[in-house]
Amino acid sequence: MEKTIAINAGSSSLKFQLYDMPSERVITAGIVERIGLKDSIFTITVDGEKIKEIIDIPDHEIAVQMLLEKLINHKVICSYDEITGIGHRVVHGGERFPESVYIDDQVIKDIEALSELAPLHNPANVTGIKAFRKILPDVVSVAVFDTAFHQTMPPASYLYSLPYSYYEDYGIRKYGFHGTSHKYVSERAAELLGRPVEELRLLTCHLGNGASIAAIEGGKSMDTSMGFTPLAGVSMGTRSGNIDPALIPFIMEKTGKTAEQVLDVLNKESGMLGVSGISSDLRDLEDEAAKGNDRAELALQVFVDRIHKYIGSYAARMNGVDAIIFTAGIGENSSYIREKVLRGLEFMGVYWDPALNQVRGEERFLNYPHSPVKVIIIPTNEELMIARDVETIKQNH
Repeated sequence: MEKTIAINAGSSSLKFQLYDMPSERVITAGIVERIGLKDSIFTITVDGEKIKEIIDIPDHEIAVQMLLEKLINHKVICSYDEITGIGHRVVHGGERFPESVYIDDQVIKDIEALSELAPLHNPANVTGIKAFRKILPDVVSVAVFDTAFHQTMPPASYLYSLPYSYYEDYGIRKYGFHGTSHKYVSERAAELLGRPVEELRLLTCHLGNGASIAAIEGGKSMDTSMGFTPLAGVSMGTRSGNIDPALIPFIMEKTGKTAEQVLDVLNKESGMLGVSGISSDLRDLEDEAAKGNDRAELALQVFVDRIHKYIGSYAARMNGVDAIIFTAGIGENSSYIREKVLRGLEFMGVYWDPALNQVRGEERFLNYPHSPVKVIIIPTNEELMIARDVETIKQNH
């Protein structure tokens, strides 16, 4: 029996699924949450039973070591030899990686070189890749890039209003991210709607510690909120999202920080953490807002406000919308955020049932039957998309 493990490392999380391939049967799955924060959570499902452990996990390397040890300890596998393929989500492939690739030493160097474009993610991705290669050096490893799906964007969407030579000489353009997730939920939405994806205009909201909105027309990405790096777009857990670029030299002058230090602030100390002054974790902010903490409430409102702006602009770009999709950690689990996002969208044909919205992590339509625009929660399955790419490359390698 061949087993493929799909690894999806986020800025503060590491999701994994072990598949029997090519049947695509999930043998086990789990997630490590709050990596780098106090009280990290390690969850693994074994024989239908969810086993949860709360333990401080300081970095992704320790998380990977724990994962492999637990596969053995819980008798999910008898030995590492049973794993014949490993797929790694990698956030930024630049223009060098328009599709998934077999991982060798040069690919690792190229991914490391692209870390300046995704400082929260590519280093974590490389850490995971190296940890797995150290323990399983002979297993086929594949890198699956977040940027690939968005390569269908037209030039008017991906070009910045800068001298065109910057694009030609340096590859400065919008790349977009979370592409594997946006692709999966758009294809799944078409199945649920019973219509070919080629006929649909979809707004996909991937809302997690990192968040992006995508306009998908005819099954292809036509625009997305993240840009040259995952720092652009909506407010996020620790990332600022879009700001006036003139703020960077202004902040440097006022604080004495270097450009690199300011970017560090924009990536790691901003977003909901920066506005609230409390936490980057939405669950903490919801708890504080419920207690009447104004800063927590403000951070959540800024988050929702930026999402609204993209929904409105992308609906105009596509001349309407057939469905709005919520996915990822916040999108799937926070009825509070979904409600705040959906309120006020009736003008564009969004009529949703508050009672149906009281759900966590379940695939479900939230709209009333008569609503012209459907609203769907679709738990993302980036891991399945990754596992499929591993099988394709494994057969050709």
